[in-house]
Amino acid sequence: MSNKTHPSRAPEILSPGEPTTHFGYKTVREEDKVDMVRGVFDNVASKYDLMNDLMSMGVHRLWKNRLIEKLRPHAGQKLLDVGGGTGDIAFKYLSGGGDDVTVFDINDEMLQVGRDRAIDKGLLQGIQWQQGNAEELPYEDATFDAYTIAFCIRNVTHIDRALAEAKRVLKPGGHFLCLEFSKVVVPGLSTIYDTYSFSLLPKIGEIVANDRDSYQYLAESIRRFPDQETFKTMIEDAGMEVASYENLTGGIACIHSAWRT
Repeated sequence: MSNKTHPSRAPEILSPGEPTTHFGYKTVREEDKVDMVRGVFDNVASKYDLMNDLMSMGVHRLWKNRLIEKLRPHAGQKLLDVGGGTGDIAFKYLSGGGDDVTVFDINDEMLQVGRDRAIDKGLLQGIQWQQGNAEELPYEDATFDAYTIAFCIRNVTHIDRALAEAKRVLKPGGHFLCLEFSKVVVPGLSTIYDTYSFSLLPKIGEIVANDRDSYQYLAESIRRFPDQETFKTMIEDAGMEVASYENLTGGIACIHSAWRT
């Protein structure tokens, strides 16, 4: 890891009454979280895809394939993929029949990895890359036919604002799809998964990415994310309708689906 201070080791001096949020299991100032999350993904960007394969034993690819199946890509469909910096969802979308995708991510390091991968794949048309915050999308109302966000929304400071923005930029009839880690629903699997997440995952991060702290944060952020029913309610509260979810691998991950009417 680089010599710069890791975001999870940043000093925390909180004043009474100032807005706070969580960064993993830590309480931090709201205004600090964006930079702290950006720091995590700066550190892991170059090994992000390799780590995904190692962490999930490749199962994340099946989860993403299922997301694309539910999306049903087709020509003329405009997709906004939020938090998709390294391009996984975008590439699957284009190979599945889509022809217009904007990859939007807060982290320039992740976007650079995605651009490089796109060049390597010869994908120079139909894909745009833009940096920004999911809570403040720089697009007009009703711009996109579909909005995807995979393994990102749990890192957002104000999830309700990100959901409101998702609804705003979707066209009437637009499809919202979120793939995220969730709450295990299979008896016995939860204990095994906790042991893996908090014992093995940080060690893998330390060995492969030379960064234990980032993967400790990622494990903690998964546990802080709302369960399936709670998140479904948040989607409905944002004004999207026909909300539903599909558990994957016993609830380790979950796809939430809803529509802008």
